[in-house]
This record gives sequence, structure tokens and C-alpha cells, in this order.
Amino acid sequence: MRIVVAGATGMLGRHVVDAVHAAGHEPVSVSRGSGADLVTGAGLTEALRGASAVIDASATSSTSTKESVTFFTTVTQNLLSAERAAGVAHHVAISIIGAAEVDANYYAGKAAQEKTLTAVHRGGWSLLRTTQFHEFAKQLVGHGKAGPLQVVPKMRAQPIAVTEVATELVAVAAGEPRGVVPELAGPREERMADLVRRYLAATGRRRPVIEVSLPGAWGRGMRDGTLLPRAGTRLGRQTFDEWLAAQAG
Repeated sequence: MRIVVAGATGMLGRHVVDAVHAAGHEPVSVSRGSGADLVTGAGLTEALRGASAVIDASATSSTSTKESVTFFTTVTQNLLSAERAAGVAHHVAISIIGAAEVDANYYAGKAAQEKTLTAVHRGGWSLLRTTQFHEFAKQLVGHGKAGPLQVVPKMRAQPIAVTEVATELVAVAAGEPRGVVPELAGPREERMADLVRRYLAATGRRRPVIEVSLPGAWGRGMRDGTLLPRAGTRLGRQTFDEWLAAQAG
């Protein structure tokens, strides 16, 4: 089976490409460097020809509500249009548990992506919602250094291994379109500040971690458990500490 991976050079996309290989399928990497542009749509139809499914692993680094909504809406519409033109029958997307309820900043983009996809009445799509990846703590370390301090948003999280998510996305893509599939979360709830402290210690950095409450719906959703899985949600296996040990190894 030929499976296109959109956003193939990103953190999730790289693992999805590996998971496609591991499952015995043929991955087709789509990114700006491959000659197909997800934002303008240029070259997309040609890149998708002959594929059975498309996995959209694209992402934006912006936390602006406007920019995030524009990015995810545009990319989803461009992919769906190119898929129709190329005869691709299955579009697979990933979102974040609780994003539609928060609907602000980065999460507003994921909410808009969900709305764009679920408005496709003819079907032909699958949507998987997961919790944040273990790597989110690492990303916060990269963005939150303030002099000698490390600033972290006050957040309840239940992080999951990106490799497990990638494997699940490929399994979904290899089957028939399913609409919204059962959600997938990490094995245990954590406080993001604690995860960042453990990551800093494991990487030899000992700066103090300051937990701050972000304003508005974005910060409230991080604090109040909106981004946590509901009872009965499927759980992944790898804990944050196991992931951390693997990084150190």
C-alpha cells in the first residue's frame, strides 16, 4: 500500500514514515523540500497520485489563534482537494484531545481542522485525537528559558509516546475510513512543570522551574483538565520516565 505522509519532516511525520516502512507499506514523503507545498497546494495532486491513503502529520510552530486556524484550515482543504483530484480514498488526520473545547491559540487551529474535516459529508476520512507527546516537555524547555529561570505553563497532561501514535495512525490508514476513531492517551497524568524538571535534570541542566498560569481559554484549558482523556480512553504503554531513559540512552 502506498501511503502519503504530509509534513513528513516534522517530529511526528518522521516517525510516521518509519511506521509506514515497519508495517510493510510504501511511504511517500510530502513536504516543501519534496516539491509539494501544503500551504499553497502546489504539486500536491501529482504527489498523491497512486496513493491509497494520506496521513496528515503537518503542524505549525505558531501559537497565534489566527495563524494556527489559517494554517490547519488551509492545509486540510488543500489536501482534501488534491486527494479528490488524485483519487485517494482515505484521509487520516490527528488532533488533540480537548482541543475543540479549548478552541484558542494553537488548539483553535486543531479545532478548525476537525470542523473542516467533519464537514466532508461523503466520508473518506478518519480522525484520531491523542494527548500531547512526551516531546512537548522538551519543546517547552527550548522556548521557556528566561535568564537563569525556566518558565513553564501550569498544565495537567497525560503525555504519550509519539512512536505509539505514529503506529496507530498507520494502522488506521491501512484500513477503511472510520470517521472519529477511539481516542488515545498516555498511561498516566502528570504536571507539566514536573516533566520539565525531570527533563532538565536528565540533560544536566539545573535551573529553577517557575510555573505560570497562562491567561484566557488557552491557559484555563491547560489547568482545568480539559486536555486530559475521559474515563475509558485507550492508553499507551510508554511512560514519560521510560521515554526519558530512552533519550539518555
